[in-house]
Amino acid sequence: MHNVAVIGASGFTGAEFLRLCANHPNLNVVIATAQTHADELVANLFPNLAATYGNMRFIPHNAELVDTVTEKADVVLMGLPHGHAQVLVPQLVGKVKHIIDLSADFRFRNPEIYPQWYGAEHQTPHLLDKFAFGLPELFRAELAGAELVAVAGCYVTTAALALAPLVKAKIIKPQGIIVDAASGVSGAGRTAQANTSFCTVDEDFTAYGLLNHRHTPEIQQAIATYTQIPTQVLFTPHLAPMNRGILATCYGVLNDTKATTQSALECLAQTYANEPFVVVDERLPSTKATLGSNTVHLSARVDERTQTVITIGALDNLVKGASGQGIQCANLALGLLERTGLPQAGLFG
Repeated sequence: MHNVAVIGASGFTGAEFLRLCANHPNLNVVIATAQTHADELVANLFPNLAATYGNMRFIPHNAELVDTVTEKADVVLMGLPHGHAQVLVPQLVGKVKHIIDLSADFRFRNPEIYPQWYGAEHQTPHLLDKFAFGLPELFRAELAGAELVAVAGCYVTTAALALAPLVKAKIIKPQGIIVDAASGVSGAGRTAQANTSFCTVDEDFTAYGLLNHRHTPEIQQAIATYTQIPTQVLFTPHLAPMNRGILATCYGVLNDTKATTQSALECLAQTYANEPFVVVDERLPSTKATLGSNTVHLSARVDERTQTVITIGALDNLVKGASGQGIQCANLALGLLERTGLPQAGLFG
């Protein structure tokens, strides 16, 4: 049994870490931290977790936090906003066995990406090359036994899984790729914001982050690292009036003129044939089919008329797109069966 500290447990991803750990036979949550909800009962904020965490209270992010965590936990699951992990991680490295971070703070090896796309210099660039990139289906080898893991972003996971095999097989060109993706509101985090309030989001569908969304270089990095082919992506995210889910529709210029819908589907199916959390089918993916699961659904079509390949991916942004993938990475890092404690089947209704 591994004792776990969930850092930033009062957010959506933190709550999902708690939910998934509750059904995990090898992970025992001993610490759940929060800032604004410090000292509050976990069950008061998240009644759905009352049966498991009825007497647990959130502990504050104070000067004693690092000592408390290192004394009680050997695995740290981090659900902090971008920029915050850079401060805390250096204090924990070498004091706990494994750190699984959901933020973008350690996803890039090149520190120059941070001022360009995140607007600030990286505070601990010397740690960047020590983190494994947390997308098991593409980079499993580097995750086995890893002490430090930077889990891939939700949009990145959806798009990279849908596109990387087709780029590697040279079915589509690596340049001129377009990704249009829509996310549920939980992807924006739990903090109250005017643009994610009910009255703003309900009955609306909007694009945001045009040309400068932070997941753009990460999508390019994931595909290029997997394929060893420089990749260029134009990414446009959208906010959909739903709680959870991501649907990414990706367009690539046909490179192999002999490719067909069947061969594109076979490429995806062969790549992910032994993956427990990937479904490849001619059936078009939907976000509701992935609800509550750690599974991504993929499909593809080849349009001979426009010489375009369309590939579509859907997943639950809080599970496979965040905390579920974090647990999947933790399982690999700890030498456990990869699917341990993770739901493959989604909810219905």
